[in-house]
Amino acid sequence: MPVVAWVTVVLAVLIIAAAALGLIRVIGHLRAVSKTLDGVIGGVGVVAARTSTVPASVEAVNGYLKPVRDFCEGV
Repeated sequence: MPVVAWVTVVLAVLIIAAAALGLIRVIGHLRAVSKTLDGVIGGVGVVAARTSTVPASVEAVNGYLKPVRDFCEGV
C-alpha cells in the first residue's frame, strides 16, 4: 500500500475519532440536562400540587359564615 493511502487512512481515523469524542461529550451533556429537567419537572409538580384550587370545604365554610354576612348586610 502506498504511503499516501496510509496517510489518508490515518487522517480518516483521526477525524472519525475526534467526531466520536465530540458526540460522546454531547451525550454526556444531554444526560446532565435530562437529569436537571427531571428535577425541574418534579418541582413544578410540587408547586402545582401546593397551589391547586381550594377544596370543596370552602362551600361549607361559606355556609357557616352566611349568618355573619346577613348581619353585615343588615347593618
